[in-house]
Amino acid sequence: MKKLGLVGGIGYLSTLEYYKVINEEYNKRFISKSKNGEYPTMVIESLNLAVAYELVEKKDWKKFTEMFLTAIKNLVNAGAEFAAIAANTAHIVFDEVQKQSSIPIIGIVDEVCKTAKAKGYKKLIIFGTGFTMSSGMYESKCLNYGLNAIAPNKYDQEVIHNIIFPNLEAGLVLEEEKNALLDIARKMLVDYKADALVLGCTELPLAINKGDLGTEILDTGVIHVNAILDYFASDHNCV
Repeated sequence: MKKLGLVGGIGYLSTLEYYKVINEEYNKRFISKSKNGEYPTMVIESLNLAVAYELVEKKDWKKFTEMFLTAIKNLVNAGAEFAAIAANTAHIVFDEVQKQSSIPIIGIVDEVCKTAKAKGYKKLIIFGTGFTMSSGMYESKCLNYGLNAIAPNKYDQEVIHNIIFPNLEAGLVLEEEKNALLDIARKMLVDYKADALVLGCTELPLAINKGDLGTEILDTGVIHVNAILDYFASDHNCV
């Protein structure tokens, strides 16, 4: 069985959710009902959100990349055979990190694109941190899969970002902020005749749920975890 290395801490709530869901779903997928307490081997490298946030604000992509490369190296030294980074914003530098990594890394954005393409979607609305929405990373990746990704305008990006930080990162969901997110989503889905809304921040599902909009929602955390489990399955003899 392969050992997973998870880069977390950005933020800690999404890391907790990744750890919880990976273990729960692994047990459901691979372990017979006659067995209890068998879970995947995993090691977590928890980063400092404040440091990561500062580097992104400065657009210091060199040091931002180095932060994740160091994390991957630490995971490899701890025995990890493949890795995943539990944050969308980190994927601004994912291609470079993957290029220099000695082990495979399961990327969020590619997995979201694969899922959208498999479902027959053509046009996606992208929500996330201001960094994610303004980086163009979803737009460029989606083009590789024949998809069109659309981020909110600058004003709406600021509104969304300021809801994620600090409240959603701390697990706090205010009704007025939830409504603000939904209002932006509804307008964009109609204006662009989009197929789905991508929750491109692992804290956004705290505020936006499947039944809120009457449209398809792509939860990047769920998609990412499923891809991680698929990777376990590629080398796992199901019991």
